[in-house]
Amino acid sequence: MIGKFNSVINCNRPVLVDFYADWCGPCKQMPPILKQVKEELKEQVKIIKVDVDRNPNIASKYQIRSIPTLMLFINGELKWTGMGVRPAWEVKNIVEQYL
Repeated sequence: MIGKFNSVINCNRPVLVDFYADWCGPCKQMPPILKQVKEELKEQVKIIKVDVDRNPNIASKYQIRSIPTLMLFINGELKWTGMGVRPAWEVKNIVEQYL
């Protein structure tokens, strides 16, 4: 799975990764927020979700200690990390800095 993850984040457009777990209450607030960001930015950003329980190697590699955690990658390089639930406008503004 980590090879597939690496191929996805090695994209020349921003890739926003939502690290979550099914049992995490705050994580359940993220889908509508990310949907709004995607609707506003359309093809300018790719958004993926990574379940930390199903992908412990990826979670460990990126030192995920708290969920939800958002990470923004461009060409495989980590540009930004944010922990906790963030409002859509904030996430959108952060992504737009890298467009």
